[in-house]
Amino acid sequence: MNMTLYGAPLSPFVRKVRLCLLEKGLDYQLEVVMPFTPPDWYLQLNPLGRIPAFKDGDFSLADSSVICQYLDERYPDTTTLYGRNAEQRAIVRWLEKYADYELAPLTTFCIFRNRVLKPSGGRPCDEQAVDKALRESLPPHFDYLESQLGDKPFFIGDQLSMADLAIASQLVNMGHGGEQPAAQHWPRLAAFLQRMTARPSLAELLAHEARMVNKLHDMAAAQR
Repeated sequence: MNMTLYGAPLSPFVRKVRLCLLEKGLDYQLEVVMPFTPPDWYLQLNPLGRIPAFKDGDFSLADSSVICQYLDERYPDTTTLYGRNAEQRAIVRWLEKYADYELAPLTTFCIFRNRVLKPSGGRPCDEQAVDKALRESLPPHFDYLESQLGDKPFFIGDQLSMADLAIASQLVNMGHGGEQPAAQHWPRLAAFLQRMTARPSLAELLAHEARMVNKLHDMAAAQR
């Protein structure tokens, strides 16, 4: 087994694949490739230049959801992350897409980008955009996720799935930007995030990510 994941650790999409690999107990190596300015050779793995990309021996793939679904089907003897039946698999794929397409523009490309990435590069944070995301755009999404969780520990019941890993990955980036779902408004979602960050797989990644985020904050402070 010779697996390589290409991407940047603070990307929620890279994190999602890393969590998939860790939860399934699959060995891999991470080769850092930064978004927006990938090396020319990377375009052979993903002609769009986006992260992540992935190689399993001579077989290569791009797109986090495609990679995770491949891993779940290719290695069925490990923990399954897409549910036990057609209904569960449909819910997982829907919520994974919801995280990637609805949460990501707000949690990662707005809050995390403005609060962490832009200041580290000497650019000002657009706090007005962050405030709008927190006050107007995210609450309806959190209301929906709260209703989907109900009293279950995970989104499809007692079983961890890619829905949980995808949603948690986006909320982590929001957390790196200094924000999280307010427990007084979304107690189930807040408790879910606590359970997820306490899992050994995510806790392991967060220990390394915290150091990276602190360095970015230091870079931002040095440029003020």
